[in-house]
Amino acid sequence: MYKQNRSWMYDKDAVLYGMQSNFLEGVGEFIEFALEHPAYMSGDKIRCPCSKCKNLKFKDPHEVGYDLYAVSFVPNYYNWTSHGEPLDPSVIPQTVGSSRYVPPEMSAWGDRAEMRWDQQMVYDAYGVPSQLNPPQPPNDHPEASTSYQPDADENPTFYQPYVDEGLAERFQDVLKTADQPLYADCEGYSQLSAVTEFMNIKAEYSLPETCMNRVLQSVGGMLPRDHTLPDSYYHMKQLMSKLGLPCVEIDACPEGCMLFWKEDEALEFCKFCGGDRYKPVRQGKKKPRHRSALSKLYYLPIAPRLQRMYASTATAKHMTWHVEHETNEGMMAHPSDCEAWRHFDRCHPQFAMEPRNVRLGLCSDGFAPFGRFGKNYSCWPVMLTPYNLPPDMCMKSHFIFLSLICPGSKDPGRKIDIYLQPLIEEMKELWAVGTPTYDVSSDKMFIMKAAIIWTISDFPAYGMLSGWSTHGLMGCPICMEKSGANWLSYSKKGSYFDCHRKFLPERHRYRKDKKSFIRGRAVRESPPPRLTGEEIYNWVRRFPTAMEEPNQEPYGYCDTHKWTKRSIFWELPYWKDLLIRHNLDAMHTEKNVFDNIFNTVMDLKGKTKDGLATRKDMTIWCDRPELSVDLEYQGKEVPKAVYQVTEPQKAAILKWLASQKFPDDYCSNLSRCVDMNKLTTTASMKTHDAHVIMQRLLPIALKEMLPEHVWSCITEISLLFQSICSSVLDAASLRRLQESVPILMCNLEKIMPPSFFDTMEHLIIHLPYEALTAGPVFYRWMYRFERFLGELKKKVTNKAHVEASICQAYLQQEISTFSSFYFERDVITRRKRPARNDDIGEDLYENVVSIFNYPGRGKGAATQRYILGGELQIAHTYILTNCPEISPFYHEFRASLSAFPENEIDALVDSDFVNWYKYQVYIYTH
Repeated sequence: MYKQNRSWMYDKDAVLYGMQSNFLEGVGEFIEFALEHPAYMSGDKIRCPCSKCKNLKFKDPHEVGYDLYAVSFVPNYYNWTSHGEPLDPSVIPQTVGSSRYVPPEMSAWGDRAEMRWDQQMVYDAYGVPSQLNPPQPPNDHPEASTSYQPDADENPTFYQPYVDEGLAERFQDVLKTADQPLYADCEGYSQLSAVTEFMNIKAEYSLPETCMNRVLQSVGGMLPRDHTLPDSYYHMKQLMSKLGLPCVEIDACPEGCMLFWKEDEALEFCKFCGGDRYKPVRQGKKKPRHRSALSKLYYLPIAPRLQRMYASTATAKHMTWHVEHETNEGMMAHPSDCEAWRHFDRCHPQFAMEPRNVRLGLCSDGFAPFGRFGKNYSCWPVMLTPYNLPPDMCMKSHFIFLSLICPGSKDPGRKIDIYLQPLIEEMKELWAVGTPTYDVSSDKMFIMKAAIIWTISDFPAYGMLSGWSTHGLMGCPICMEKSGANWLSYSKKGSYFDCHRKFLPERHRYRKDKKSFIRGRAVRESPPPRLTGEEIYNWVRRFPTAMEEPNQEPYGYCDTHKWTKRSIFWELPYWKDLLIRHNLDAMHTEKNVFDNIFNTVMDLKGKTKDGLATRKDMTIWCDRPELSVDLEYQGKEVPKAVYQVTEPQKAAILKWLASQKFPDDYCSNLSRCVDMNKLTTTASMKTHDAHVIMQRLLPIALKEMLPEHVWSCITEISLLFQSICSSVLDAASLRRLQESVPILMCNLEKIMPPSFFDTMEHLIIHLPYEALTAGPVFYRWMYRFERFLGELKKKVTNKAHVEASICQAYLQQEISTFSSFYFERDVITRRKRPARNDDIGEDLYENVVSIFNYPGRGKGAATQRYILGGELQIAHTYILTNCPEISPFYHEFRASLSAFPENEIDALVDSDFVNWYKYQVYIYTH
């Protein structure tokens, strides 16, 4: 059957229910063709290409025929790629980037090199090739190969361009603004370039609309009368909106039971709780044509945003970095270097063979838009970030995309899946079908597919996304019902005390120790197995989803399991093939571990994990007579523990912490985090401050204050977090860490009381495995997303409509960020502004050693003092070892000491390198 003879596919007539006779014959030939390619079938079923199924469903051949007779083929499916036919550029409709059609006569700007920056921006925003010729799909990629045959469970490529009818008109309007000068004979600015810079200022500094109106009016008054600058922010926003990306508003049940979309779009009441969809109409008033919903979900489709990354010259060339970069065996500096990524490639080779396919991480977290002391309100955005980018771009705020804004005023809980439905529908289509995308770096079209490879969240949100409740005795989502946690009757909480000996080697002596852990208990069981995705899916497949039972947990909840639902992520075809589906957040884990250790060791009142209730629980569970108390005792004083410091020691530690000075931007001012009058910490100590203290300062602060065995255990925990939080991970070191962490946890159990061991302390034992499998944690922790949420919080300008306010501000921010990539070099934006201490971007002098050529300025009044002791030697060594010109000598000196241990080499560098280098200079100059 010849492809050029397929006009019958969309040939309609009033006879035979709108079908020509050749249509009936063609459908039969199509089904015969599909049955000749079993690699593209699922058993005896073929993909249905009707306009409803869109090649997403497998059906019996006769059912496919009925569907095609009823609703015809999906638009523009002349090339039967989903049924075994190779991709043929000759049958692809004339489309350009972002799957949109633009008539080539719309502009005559010519080559990209001759365009101004605002003209290039318009071309990239609409995905128009540089020469306005419709690009052809590349022949050097797997979907265009005629020899590649995917496995039966793979999804063949399907090319289905989407034609936006209003795009040509919008594109022409934007071209006019880019061609129109700001005023007569103005050469520096067009109307578009001027408005774009004002929009960037508004978005980056979150200026109020009234402020922008005043600025525009003032600037307009300074320009000639024939200027084209808008006189208000409203008109400026209308002009810039044509460069914006789509946003969809979907009505939702106020209780979060359902979305009013698809087949439920016409409903006016929730089908589960019976709640109203719309705000009530005041008595006596006429019913308005467009009624306002009580609750709205804001959905920002991800596909157009990923397409824009390929359409922009600033980002397109970086989207294949994950394939092109060189890796060192055994070292992991990016998620593409880790086993989870490679395992996914092995499971889905067709997806992996197209390097431009996108892998995404999903994050969800809530924040209080009115602050801690304002109205009790929680807003829950869902964000996506692509991992194709290099480390210096990956996870930056410019490349974190807001995808959903779940309506408040409380956290969605297990009902978050109801709000995730539009996103998961889109991700299923991006996986199975893909979307035609223009790649400006190669000036070609390709079919872009995408996959969510894991989620990132704090621990409570982990339970919301995964479906396994993280509260209570079975709160660990890895150990599940085999965690072995116990209930402490006096502390009234669950404890993971003595739950880590089962992770030890079978013959380890701690397993038989009946004195140091739970009294009289030996451990023989093996560690809980880490279930595969297939095993977990076979377990949860019988449970209802949140869409089916939004207000009821499955049978057996809290008795035999903690599953609250079957997560919506299991609808993704590849979800069961992922090694890591939901990440444990190292940021919050480290913060909670630090708080428990620091507060307990420092014996801070109201914060310590030690107290009378703890000692009574310890009396019941442990054999520690020196710390036991009578169960009937009601006093306040308890025996001092070996892990606690004295009051003078506490004052000395807090004073030392407050006196520490750090390089700029390294840490906040710790003196604000300490209250010396009450000898305690303050609320000013943030998560990053705890990160710095935990990894860098705590072992030093406690060195002389605690017994050796207590100090060494705390130091090992500090070193553990240092190891897994490194920017480059060594796989061999992580394997050793994975073997030693059970011993570390058991040593901690021998020291600390049972109430110390919350779920977060238990999670330490699983962190090395996740780092070894998924790579560096800074691609998978919450720091970047928490800062992104902080930016969203600043955008709440209308407190009566929090979600709508955030959405509108974010859409403008997207336009601003995209345009900032094209600004002239002298335009300073947040993305490319110099560092705070960078006064000049160029060298001060020529022919001067680089370390003496850095610009800078004095800080405060100058003072003089004598250099004491070995300070001159230290300063001299520091300068030489940090000077690029002397780097060859430095490496030569270290190489000459290769026979010594690493710690001795560092000591010899400090003591001998300066004199050795002086001798080398003498040799070279004489």
